[in-house]
Amino acid sequence: MHDKYQAATEFLSSRDDDWRRHIAAVGPCLHEPHAARDPYESLVRAIAYQQLHAKAGDAIVGRLLALFPSVSFPRPEQIVATDFDQMRACGFSASKIATIQGIAQAALDGVVPDYTTALAMDDEALIERLITLRGVGRWTVEMLLIYSLERPDILPADDFGVREGYRRLKGLEVQPTRKQMIEIGLAWSPYRTVASWYLWRVPGR
Repeated sequence: MHDKYQAATEFLSSRDDDWRRHIAAVGPCLHEPHAARDPYESLVRAIAYQQLHAKAGDAIVGRLLALFPSVSFPRPEQIVATDFDQMRACGFSASKIATIQGIAQAALDGVVPDYTTALAMDDEALIERLITLRGVGRWTVEMLLIYSLERPDILPADDFGVREGYRRLKGLEVQPTRKQMIEIGLAWSPYRTVASWYLWRVPGR
C-alpha cells in the first residue's frame, strides 16, 4: 500500500550509510497527506495549531467547528462574520483571531487561491503569494504544500524537527542553519518531502 514512496526511500538510502541505517530502522515512509484540502482551510488549521500541542489544537478547532454545525468547515464569509468574543471563546489568542480573519478575507478577495488554482501554481509562487498575509510564514505554507497539495519536494528548512533530526542523524554538535539546511537538502531532491518525514523521526541521542 505504501509502495508509492519506494523510489524515494531507495534514493535516500543510497545517499550514505547514515540515511541507509536510519531508513532501515524506521521502515517504509507512511506520510499521509490530507489530500484535496482547500488552501484556506489548511491555513486556518495550521494557524490554530501553531505553538500548541496537538491535543490543545484539536480542542480549539473542535470548538470552532461546533459554531458551524451545518458545514464540515466554516466558509471564509462565516469566519469574517464571527465576532471576536466568539472566536476568543474557542481558545484563539487575539493575534491568531486577526490572522485567521485575515486569511478568510484574503480567500474572499482571491488572494488565497482555491484548490484547483493552487495545484497549478509552483511551490515558490504559492509561498510568495501567501506569506504576504499577516501571521503566515514560510513554514505554514510549506505545511500546506506537503499535506494538502502533496508536493513531493518540500524541505521546511526553518523547521526545528528537520534541523534537529539532521543534527542527530549526522551526530553534529550544532544544528545546521536554515541556509546550510537548504544547501544540504539539494542532494535529496526530488524527494525532499520524504526526507523531511524521515528527519522528523530520527531518535534522540
